[in-house]
Amino acid sequence: MRVGSLNAFHSKLLLVMLMASIDITATKIGVCYGTLGNNLPSPGEVINMYKQYNIRRMRLYDPNKDALQALRGTNIELMLGIPDKELKQIASSQDYTNTWIPNNVQNYGDVTFKYIAVGNKIKLDDPYVQFLFPAMKNIQTAIYNASLGKNIQVSTPINQAAFAESYPPSKGSFTSEYQFFLDPIIGFLVKYKYPLLVNMYPYLSYIGDTKDIR
Repeated sequence: MRVGSLNAFHSKLLLVMLMASIDITATKIGVCYGTLGNNLPSPGEVINMYKQYNIRRMRLYDPNKDALQALRGTNIELMLGIPDKELKQIASSQDYTNTWIPNNVQNYGDVTFKYIAVGNKIKLDDPYVQFLFPAMKNIQTAIYNASLGKNIQVSTPINQAAFAESYPPSKGSFTSEYQFFLDPIIGFLVKYKYPLLVNMYPYLSYIGDTKDIR
């Protein structure tokens, strides 16, 4: 078997192991809540819209205090993001991470935290790449130290450039360039039966090729 074929086989095996380790039947629809922009509705108004349209899952890109406050008692399942700029400090200090979880999670005990998304679409040439996996491990340790391990899962949204093949899913594989970076992350996710997160942009694909509609 050639080296290229071996790498492709290995990355496909990782994907299969990951899919086998999670309950993909539990998938639900949610909506991302971005807080950057002008003339945005207040967090209370946003939460009311979620309730009005029975949206039961939310992704919040950082621990926005006003948004977390508005989520109290709603039972909306939350994916809370950790911005890239915080990865170095979280990766470098377990003590700091042990305070991050109480400040941004435990202080909102009536918010339904489901996932902690560590970083967002980290690229290989990104200055934060070396801190991603250590940050994930420190967050995991802090969650268990806070006795939240059964309720909150840790993952990271990976960059789509990491995929050598993505369609059809049965032929999915990672590029050899990303493989060394993703191997420990996938191993971590498989160990704890956590999902791998991917940012998908179907609308951008649609406007890029309106003829390719399935």
